[in-house]
Amino acid sequence: MSRYRRRRLVNRGMEAISTIAALIAVAVLAIVVISVASRGAGALSWDFLTKPQALFGQPGGGMVNAIVGTALLVGLATVMAVPVGVLTAIYLTEFAPRRIAVPIQVVLDVLAGLPTIVLGIFVYALLVIGHTQSGYAGSFALAIIMLPVVARATQEMLLLVPSTLREASLALGVRRWRTVLGIILPSSVGGILTGTVLAVARAAGETAPLLFTSSIFANAVQTDVTKALPNIPVLIFTYSEQPDPALHEQAWAAALVLMAFVLIASIGAKALLARSRRKLTG
Repeated sequence: MSRYRRRRLVNRGMEAISTIAALIAVAVLAIVVISVASRGAGALSWDFLTKPQALFGQPGGGMVNAIVGTALLVGLATVMAVPVGVLTAIYLTEFAPRRIAVPIQVVLDVLAGLPTIVLGIFVYALLVIGHTQSGYAGSFALAIIMLPVVARATQEMLLLVPSTLREASLALGVRRWRTVLGIILPSSVGGILTGTVLAVARAAGETAPLLFTSSIFANAVQTDVTKALPNIPVLIFTYSEQPDPALHEQAWAAALVLMAFVLIASIGAKALLARSRRKLTG
């Protein structure tokens, strides 16, 4: 009886510690959100969201050029990263022998943990030196960051597909690639979309690669990807380095806009993942 009581006390203690840890994590996020909102809410306005930056770093401008530039950078990076990431996950899960899949998986894990400033220097040496900063160079750097996120999320969702579906399809004489395209991928669309949204949320807030590849730009709305595109992370970095308090407030406001996007994207990704798992396990 004493052993049962001791186990129950240990169980309750671990539950309490886990609950406290979760509350601390939520509290940290709440502190960050409240801190950014309190400092940046005063600069938020319709003009701030619809006007471009002021010339020569003067206060009074907006961030529409940075919003458009960020959308183009992340959109182009998504077009680059998602097909490669999904195809990589399909190969690792469905076709690759173990002796090949394991090293590729290690490479993806290392790539996911690589400091983004290293990727920025790499792309700078590859695409910027001898040329100029450009939107496609920045997008390429962001695509490298997104690739392992998309590949890992897709791989996990493919592994959740019941093996009985594969076996039934193959037993009917369907070729392996037709099974993947017609049965496995449609069952994993929700998870693939979730991984894509998470990758987009991460790429949207990256600053280091863009400082090397797309940070020298005009204070106007720019849509030509062969030139450097304005973007929110670099705008935040630039404004935070200025001595003018008004620019500091605008930097906080831009950070609030970016954080709101990341939060909404993350919540949407979690909802899509939960829905996809219910369909697979239901």
